[in-house]
Amino acid sequence: MFFEKIVAAPADPILGLTEEFKNDPRTDKINLGVGIYKTNEGVTPILKCVKKAEEIILKEETTKSYLPIVGTPEYGKLVRELVFGADSEVIASDRARTTQAPGGTGALRVGADFLKQQNVTGKIWISDPTWANHFQVFGKAGLETAKYRYYDKNTRALDFEGMKADLKNAKAGDAVLLHACCHNPSGMDPNAAQWEELAKLVAELKLLPFFDFAYQGFGNGIEEDAFGIRTFLKYNKEVLVASSFSKNFGLYNERIGALTVVSADKETADRVFSQVKIAVRANISNPPAHGAKIVTTVLSNPELRAEWVAEVAEMRDRIKNMRELFVSKLNSLGCAVDFSFINTQYGMFSFSGLSPEQVATLKKDYGIYMVGNGRISVAGITTSNIDALCKAIYEVLQK
Repeated sequence: MFFEKIVAAPADPILGLTEEFKNDPRTDKINLGVGIYKTNEGVTPILKCVKKAEEIILKEETTKSYLPIVGTPEYGKLVRELVFGADSEVIASDRARTTQAPGGTGALRVGADFLKQQNVTGKIWISDPTWANHFQVFGKAGLETAKYRYYDKNTRALDFEGMKADLKNAKAGDAVLLHACCHNPSGMDPNAAQWEELAKLVAELKLLPFFDFAYQGFGNGIEEDAFGIRTFLKYNKEVLVASSFSKNFGLYNERIGALTVVSADKETADRVFSQVKIAVRANISNPPAHGAKIVTTVLSNPELRAEWVAEVAEMRDRIKNMRELFVSKLNSLGCAVDFSFINTQYGMFSFSGLSPEQVATLKKDYGIYMVGNGRISVAGITTSNIDALCKAIYEVLQK
């Protein structure tokens, strides 16, 4: 027998939690584990601009033939403009190339395969903490992974000095993975001055920046959230960016993302892209069309694009309001812990500061589910569950 020695893999820490939540019979249970945006009614919506785009696609679509290996040129152009700005030097000099990818995860994996297969680097530094799948994506591609400090649990803030100190231990030629905005899971992002300092440091150390850009628009705004990447490009000629449209377009199950590789010049970009195509071909052969057509239709139509910008702002504002209400209600209960640090974080996630034992008690006694390290998805908080949530946290903290 070939498979008899295979042992069962441990459950994914987030997907396994979702399964537990589904099987919990309690009607008042609360899921703060999964990273999916929900409205105040607890629904993951289809954006209005997406529905309109799909109507246009349905009416105008004439074929289901294969897309090119890297997706359509128009899709790539629109992604680059979104990431770098339409008037950026990178676009003007034609030294960036974009391939469509199956979600942000697919973009990360294609990038990882390219780096390994072309011997660009053998090691990548990843923030501690980070999205759990980062280590698997890069490790399975054959890259060595190392950690740099990012979040200080004691101060509940960005450990900027620790971050810089650890990156100085990297060797020239290593890659460094950076969250472009809305750091998952901490919600802590560098400020403008820190981005500038990091960009200069990474250039000085001769490291290759690789950005995970999964939440554009969920921090301060669509343009504002690209600040870190655009700052890095002032000092670093070569950069990789993995984009995702799961969150800001609500296209979770369409698995639509992109990998953009910036090279020093156009000629190098052409050579690089020929090898990126090989990595894509070996992974998925050709990309799926529907999600890319939605993004292309919305971004290329001024009316739909304006509606999309407004809908992203609505999602961003709801998350921000839930943060503020969450902190306010916890403080009003007289919690011994000051939770105001949550208002300094960005995006869908926050580190609550709760211990694994407290997280386990919340799940067991109150039906409140969150990741074991205390990360909560703020988008899972609603005006109908926030009182029960805050009361439960207050009671657990009293024990």
